[in-house]
Amino acid sequence: MTTEQINFSLNQLDNNWKITENKLHIIFEFKDFKSTFNFMNKVALESEKINHHPLWTNDYNKLDIKLFTHDKGKITELDFKLAKIINNLL
Repeated sequence: MTTEQINFSLNQLDNNWKITENKLHIIFEFKDFKSTFNFMNKVALESEKINHHPLWTNDYNKLDIKLFTHDKGKITELDFKLAKIINNLL
């Protein structure tokens, strides 16, 4: 994707997605660990369906998600597809 395509696609996403260190990035905060973990399970199931997996970390009620296509070494359309799925799961 070109920079222009990435910026256009980024503007189409809901929530607070941004580009950080050449990755599509967002941080979610939930009410507690259980809520965070339940959301992570939903994302994991959807990620498996499209065979594209997030780089993420969890600290109690916070979930930090970074998306990029590992084998391409950059952001691709697949990352934006997963970001839209993640938004829809909220």
